[in-house]
Amino acid sequence: MKVAIVTTCFNRSDTVVKAVRSVMFQTYPNIEHIIIDGGSTDGSVEAIRACGSTRISHLISERDNGCYNALNKGLRLASADIVCWLHSDDVFYDDHVVENVVEAFKKNSCDMVYANGLFVSPDNPDRVIRNWIGGEYSDRKIENGWLPLHTTVFVRKEIFDRSGGYCEDYVIAGDTDWLIRVMYKTGISIVYLPQYVVRMNYGGLSTNWKRSFQRWREDLRVYSRNGISPVMALVKKVLRKVPQFFSSK
Repeated sequence: MKVAIVTTCFNRSDTVVKAVRSVMFQTYPNIEHIIIDGGSTDGSVEAIRACGSTRISHLISERDNGCYNALNKGLRLASADIVCWLHSDDVFYDDHVVENVVEAFKKNSCDMVYANGLFVSPDNPDRVIRNWIGGEYSDRKIENGWLPLHTTVFVRKEIFDRSGGYCEDYVIAGDTDWLIRVMYKTGISIVYLPQYVVRMNYGGLSTNWKRSFQRWREDLRVYSRNGISPVMALVKKVLRKVPQFFSSK
């Protein structure tokens, strides 16, 4: 099984090297790394090239129309069986993540695997700010504001293609919309892997409190478009996050 990892980047020379090396050091051999840069001017592209990763199959640097446009662009280039995402501020939890996930696909003959993730301090990656435990899947949980952490999701490429990709109308909630469209009452085979797979720097678009109101407005649109009671789902989604700040690995 071939795995495509898509990384989007814009002026992240201080972090993207760690993401690239995180892919380089994965023990699983059959990986293609697709990097979509939004036209960085801070040396990000040069830093990526200096890593010398032989796993990079595509490195494109050009202006895009936002993160979901960049993700769609990268995923459409993938020639793999399974696709996943690793943003330029994030790293895999350890060197065996991809190997373990592929084993879960083989063992369960499933369409999607998701797992656990950690939000960590950008200044100290050993300091956990939020501990995201996925838990077992059910449609009922989605109706109550739950979704897996986007960057813990691995999915068969054919499922992504069938979904039509991310809706680029959203600035922040495109991943929420995509996950609901792919998972909710679709009948695909979904497996929860109770392991940590990613460390994310806390403070991105989805974690910045200054952007929360915009995300909530977009979330209401997402739930309405997908036939889920929007206000109740959003309230429960916000409340679900609170315990994550009081637990750590």
